[in-house]
Amino acid sequence: MLTHLIVAGLAFTTAVPAALPSEVICGQHSETCIVIVDTPPTTAPPASDTTTTGTARVCRNLAGEVLPCFSETFGWFNDEDRCYYEPAEPPPPSTDPVWNGHHPDGMVWSIVCTDRIPGVGGGWQWLPSPPPGYGDAGITPAQLARRAVDQMRLTGPAIHLTIEAPDTGLVGMPVWLWTDVTPTTWGPNSATASVPGLSVTATARATEIRWDMGDGGTRVCTGPGTPYTPGAVQSPTCDYVYQRSSAGQAGDAYPVTATATWQVTWSGGGTSGSLVVTRTSTTTVRIGELQVLVTG
Repeated sequence: MLTHLIVAGLAFTTAVPAALPSEVICGQHSETCIVIVDTPPTTAPPASDTTTTGTARVCRNLAGEVLPCFSETFGWFNDEDRCYYEPAEPPPPSTDPVWNGHHPDGMVWSIVCTDRIPGVGGGWQWLPSPPPGYGDAGITPAQLARRAVDQMRLTGPAIHLTIEAPDTGLVGMPVWLWTDVTPTTWGPNSATASVPGLSVTATARATEIRWDMGDGGTRVCTGPGTPYTPGAVQSPTCDYVYQRSSAGQAGDAYPVTATATWQVTWSGGGTSGSLVVTRTSTTTVRIGELQVLVTG
């Protein structure tokens, strides 16, 4: 009796008020004064480690009390020196010593500090560029965290299967599933995004990969998988067994989709939070049936 083993010929492709003593503060060069009135203490909301939206930028004075990040009267809050800045209007003449010889470059700013001794830390100052925090009260730390995630350049899994072209997998045989472990395909990965007056640092780690195998079946693996060991049959961490041939599918191949879920934690701007992002990769795999022909 002659026995033949035949495999189908397939290929693989793989604004809150501050609690300050009542006082009047006038800048050295400014005609504007601040009158500060006692108000009940304001406590910032506790930082959350689960929020996916975060809170608006939090601005605090030297005492740690919350202030509006923008004032119609005094301008934008600078997180570095905890004072308000707005362009001096009208600007001082070019001969004014405040320009320090820089006219017409840069700009002279009117500065008001709400928690300093009157006449100290305010007035006019020349700066070559806008101060930290100017114009950036609208962005939230959570939005900035997403910018940090974008900077990481996270990708879908770097898909690897047991089968390499031009080989063909077999019905009933485990197909090993894994990804390269790199900062962009599995993590960890960190990045910091900044705007004037606000910085957020985010760290991302993949936690699982959902493998959609193209035949209606799925496999969810909580790790990156294990690279194939020649001679081994089952993967110790992540594999899949096809029950039927891919013949008749588009290109006679199953589409394989691997979706990695990334957990991202972030902190900055006086708050913290987390968010979840996914990244997907695709390939195809062809599966044949092992046929036994018996001839007399």
